[in-house]
Amino acid sequence: MTDRGILIRTWGLRIAKLGLAVGVVGALVYWLRWTPILVIEHRVVEGSIVAEVMGTGTLEARVKTVISPKISGRIREIHVDQGDRVTAGQLLVRLDDEELTQQVEIARANQAATEAAIERLKTDKLRTIAILTQAEQHYERTSQLRQSNSVSDEDLDKAREGFAVAQAGLANSEAAIAEAQKELVTADKTLQYHQARLADTQITTPFDGLIVARQRDPGDVIVPGGSILTLISTDQLWVSAWVDETEMAKLAPDQPARVVFRSEPDKSYPASVIRLGRETDRETREFIVDVSVLELPGNWAVGQRADVFIETARENSAIVVPPAFIIWREERAATGGVTKTPGVFLNDAEQSRWQTLKLGLRGRDAVQVIEGLSVDDRLIIPAAEKSVLSDGQRVTVQ
Repeated sequence: MTDRGILIRTWGLRIAKLGLAVGVVGALVYWLRWTPILVIEHRVVEGSIVAEVMGTGTLEARVKTVISPKISGRIREIHVDQGDRVTAGQLLVRLDDEELTQQVEIARANQAATEAAIERLKTDKLRTIAILTQAEQHYERTSQLRQSNSVSDEDLDKAREGFAVAQAGLANSEAAIAEAQKELVTADKTLQYHQARLADTQITTPFDGLIVARQRDPGDVIVPGGSILTLISTDQLWVSAWVDETEMAKLAPDQPARVVFRSEPDKSYPASVIRLGRETDRETREFIVDVSVLELPGNWAVGQRADVFIETARENSAIVVPPAFIIWREERAATGGVTKTPGVFLNDAEQSRWQTLKLGLRGRDAVQVIEGLSVDDRLIIPAAEKSVLSDGQRVTVQ
């Protein structure tokens, strides 16, 4: 074969390969452009949408106390158990009171003995008064007789001395009575002290409520401050929820809310915001919001986890779409930066068409569209997870 023939053959092969490549590319473009892609379709409707702020926390009682004794002792009886409802003043726990009962009896006996001693001293005082009266009269008679020289100075001195001794006896009797009365006060206080300690062996309910925990049993030795029972008031139960600080401006007391307990994830219970915390955790940047639960599940427990959804805005007539159909595209702004613009793909005569949106409220399961869509518009997304839609692409609904 001549050189010319070889050259012609080489160029022929190159042209054939180029034609094949162009054909493959053309076929691929045709396939991408005109082969329908399987999509999921959603028809736009008008409905209500609620914007909510979410927080997670635990169910707590606003009023809670630990039942503990004021004195040390051995538990004799416990009259309630966890889960029992109690009323104010109801006897909950009784401690061993044998020793304290004896101390009260001893103190009462000392009080009675002191009272008897006072009565005896009062009788002695009456006798002393009588002696003093007699000595005073004898002294006055002796003084008159001395003026007429009927008695000697020695007799007058003896009468005066007897009168002074009688006065001292009365003063001594009155001092003894005063001292005994002070002893009676001490005896009274001692009796009251032992009676109070005896009363402390009976522990009663400070308010109506529910026993949620029992930590001790009869026979245990307990000290002041030791926990026997945990009591809560069921008048107000709330969820203390941790909410991100970025949501703080949207929240206020009395806002409606709903609570979803982990034990019943498919059911919501009505609630209301009671108060907002005034301190943010410096690590998590969250703050506490207390939400009162207006209705409780059949079974609940203090400390159980719950999710709180606080309503911050509501629109009853709005164009709403599922969040899964909204796509955020990056676009270059006039200032040179990059912004993200929301939009959707519409099913326009079995072809995809890109439509930018202006969004409003964002709810848990829907997003409000202020501009860009109308009722009955057909939104589409690829049925396959890895498929990607492009503007003008043919589609077929799954």
